[in-house]
Amino acid sequence: MSKFVVFAVLVLAAILAFGPAAHAAPRKPHIVVLGAVKRVPYSKTGDPSGAATGEDALKVRALLVDGVLKEWTTGDAHDVTDRSFVVRRVIRLNDALPTDKPGPSDKVSHWVWQRGPWLLVDRVTGRVTALRLPDYDPGVSQVSWFRDYAAYCGLTPSGKSLYAVVAQIGARKPVLAKKLAAFDAENHPDLVCAPPDWQREPLRISFHPTGSDAVSYDIVPGSAVMVEDTGDEDATPEAAPAK
Repeated sequence: MSKFVVFAVLVLAAILAFGPAAHAAPRKPHIVVLGAVKRVPYSKTGDPSGAATGEDALKVRALLVDGVLKEWTTGDAHDVTDRSFVVRRVIRLNDALPTDKPGPSDKVSHWVWQRGPWLLVDRVTGRVTALRLPDYDPGVSQVSWFRDYAAYCGLTPSGKSLYAVVAQIGARKPVLAKKLAAFDAENHPDLVCAPPDWQREPLRISFHPTGSDAVSYDIVPGSAVMVEDTGDEDATPEAAPAK
C-alpha cells in the first residue's frame, strides 16, 4: 500500500471520528426567570386547607423559560446549587360544578388558586421537575430549605399523624421521619407548624408544632445525591396554559 493511500485512509478516519463533534450546533442557552409579583384572589373557599382565616389574596409569579410560561409560583425561591433552584408551585384549579351554566365571565368565575408542591428548576437545561416530598401536604407543610434538604411537618396518608420530616432531593427515603403528634383533620389551627429552624454546626433541625414545645434533631450530614443533567438534551415540559 502506497504512502498516499495510507495518508488518505488516516484523513478519512479523522473526519469520521471528529466531524460530528466539530460541526455540532452550539448548545442553546436557556433563560429562566421569575416574573413580577401580582396579587390574585385567595381564600378558604378556594383552598380550604391551604388558606388562613381572613386571607384574601396570594402573591404569585410566573416561571418563564425562554419567555414561555411554564408554571405559576408563590413565595421565595431557594438556590440548591449554582444552577438549580426550588420554588413552590401555585395551582389554578377549575372549580366549576357540572350543573354550573357557562356565562359571559365563565373564563374567570370558576377558577380558584391553591398552594401546591415544590418545583426543581434547572437553569442550564430549562427542565422543571415536580418534587415528590414524603408525606408533604400543601395545607400543612411549611418547608424550610438548607442545601438540598427540605424540613417540614408532614402528614401521613391516613391524615391522622403529624410527622417531623427531613427529605433530601434525589433520595428515595427521608433522612428523618419522627412522629410529633396525632392530627385532627376537623379541628386544627390554620398554622399547624411554623417553619423549622436549621443550625449548621452541628447540623440540627428544630420543629415548632403549634400548641407543643419545640423538638430538635441532629442530622448526620451527607453529600448531595441530586443529579443534574448534562444539558445535551432539552427536555423541558409543555408550556402551562396561561389563565
